[in-house]
Amino acid sequence: MQAVDFNSDMGEGFGPWTIGDGVDNELMAFISSANIATGFHAGDPGTMRRTVERAKALGVAVGAHPGFRDLVGFGRRHINAPAQELVDDMLYQLGALREIARAQGVSLQHIKPHGALYMHLARDEEAARLLVENLRVIEPELLLYCMPGSVICRIAQELGQPVVREFYADREYDLSGSIVFTRNVRGYEPQRVAERVLRACQEGVVRTVEGQDLAIEFDSICLHSDTPGALDLVEVTRTALDNAGIKVRTPR
Repeated sequence: MQAVDFNSDMGEGFGPWTIGDGVDNELMAFISSANIATGFHAGDPGTMRRTVERAKALGVAVGAHPGFRDLVGFGRRHINAPAQELVDDMLYQLGALREIARAQGVSLQHIKPHGALYMHLARDEEAARLLVENLRVIEPELLLYCMPGSVICRIAQELGQPVVREFYADREYDLSGSIVFTRNVRGYEPQRVAERVLRACQEGVVRTVEGQDLAIEFDSICLHSDTPGALDLVEVTRTALDNAGIKVRTPR
């Protein structure tokens, strides 16, 4: 792998509250794509605007990061809602960020569902298909960030919506290729994360929780800004990529 996108979730505070270490401004200097919270799991209009401003100043591409309507649970609790309701909520959030960005002369590069909604769309055929069908109408060129091999990835490829397949630097995988989902994220040793990412880029494999290697293909590395010690993780990982001659850039 000679080049890879590096994305992280941004703007996930709410009013005066911050999530994680509150290091968005510093962390954004090391990534190529920012997933900006759109108000349902985190974020608010002012936070969205300021995050877009910071991304624009650094030349970082921006995307909408819609979640379940779950501020208390930070969008990491599953909500059993009809597919149409979920897609309506996602389009509402997408439109909010798109207009805030457009006012600053910035176009959205992508959409990436958040947390439990991301995992829901990875397996729910009805909701995934309805979302992609709507994107084909309103934003046919918008990149859809998703898990390789997931239901939504397959449907997007089938219908012609461009996808960006992700590798999670700070999440564990099992042998099915699924992320081991957790609401209580532990800290990681930065050098270990960097080595894991480099191995995925150079060898195309990741060590699973079962202790076996899993082959993986991806276009973007994700490292969450709310993971404890996120700034150190991102900085060490970016340095390792640079030293290995792997260019960090947007998917297009």
